[in-house]
Amino acid sequence: MALELKDVTKRVGAIQHIKETSLLLEPGHFNVLLGATGSGKTSLIKLMAGLDPMASGQVLMDGEDVSRLSTQKRNISLVHQFFINYPHMTVFENIASPLKVAGMAKSEIADRVEEAAAILQLKPMLHRRPHELSGGQQQRCALARAIAKESRAVFLDEPLANLDYKLREELRDQLPELFAGRGAVVVYATSEPEEALLLGGKTALMRDGRVTQFGATAEIYRNPGNIDAARVFSDPPINTARIIKQGSMARLGAGVTWELSGSAATLSDGSYTIAVRPHHVLPVARDSAKVQLSGRVQVTELSGSESSAHFDMGTGSDTGSWVSLAHGVHPYRVGELHDFYMDPAQAYFFAPDGSRAA
Repeated sequence: MALELKDVTKRVGAIQHIKETSLLLEPGHFNVLLGATGSGKTSLIKLMAGLDPMASGQVLMDGEDVSRLSTQKRNISLVHQFFINYPHMTVFENIASPLKVAGMAKSEIADRVEEAAAILQLKPMLHRRPHELSGGQQQRCALARAIAKESRAVFLDEPLANLDYKLREELRDQLPELFAGRGAVVVYATSEPEEALLLGGKTALMRDGRVTQFGATAEIYRNPGNIDAARVFSDPPINTARIIKQGSMARLGAGVTWELSGSAATLSDGSYTIAVRPHHVLPVARDSAKVQLSGRVQVTELSGSESSAHFDMGTGSDTGSWVSLAHGVHPYRVGELHDFYMDPAQAYFFAPDGSRAA
C-alpha cells in the first residue's frame, strides 16, 4: 500500500492554503509532516483523508485515484490531538464503533477490540466510559480504534500535543511499535523536531503550505537542502552569519577569515549565509575546530554534562548572537570576552535566496 499525492492544491476563496504538492508516502515507517503552526500540516492531512476538497491534483491509494471518494470509502483512520471518543459509549464500544459501521461479525469485532486493547494496555478499562479515563488513556482509546479498524492509512495529527510530558514520552516511544507490520501508511503531523528525529522514518518539512524538503529524517538533519531545513533541526538554534567568499578565502565580519575547502571552495565569489550547529562551535581549540571567534558572553547554561554560552561577536560581524554547546563545565563569565573555535568542515553555505550552495 502506498499513498501518493500528485500536484495537489487547496484554496479557500482567493487564498492558497496548500501550494502544488507531490509526495509518495509508503508503509514500513512513519511519514512525518513537520512544521510550525499554520504551515499547512493539518490542511494537507485533511486533503489526504478526504475531509476537505482539493482545488486540483490527485490522491492515489495503491495506484487507485480516490480523490473523489468520501472519507468513509477511503478506509482511513484519523487521530487528533484532542481526545475524540463517544462519551455515551464504553471503551469497548468506542474501539468497536467503526467495525460495527462496516457490518463486521460480532466475533471478529470482539477479537479485534481485545487485540487492540491489549496492545494499548486498555483491557482492564473496556467497560469504563471516557470520562472515567485519564487523558493518556483516552488518547490510547482513540489509537486503539485506529489499530482495530486496520485502515489502509492512519493520520495522526499532533496526537500527543495535549498530554503531559511523561505520557507524551511514553506514547511516542510506543507508536512505531504499535503500527509496525500492519501494512498501513502512517502519517504523523508535529511541530516538534525532536519528535520527528525520535520517530525516524521520513519527514516532509512544511512551510507556508509548501513541502520544502522530503526524505529520510536523519538525512535531512545531516544534509539540509535550504536554510529553513537547517534551522528546523537545531536546538539551541543553528548559528548563521553573512560571509563574503573571495578566491579560496571566506571572511566573516571584520577580522575572521579562513581558507575554504571541498565544495565551498568551488563557489562563485560573492555573499553567502553560513550556518553552523552550536556543537561545532567550541570554547577550546580542537584539530578540526580551528577558526577562532571572539565574543562577549551574554547568557550561560549548564545542563547535565553540557555547557552552553550565547555570545555576541559585535555588529561588525553581522551575526547577532551565536551559541556554543560543549561537553563539560566551562568557566564562562557573563559580560566578558571569550574565544570560541568553529569547525569550518561542519558549516553549511546558503545562497541569498536560502537554497543550499555547499
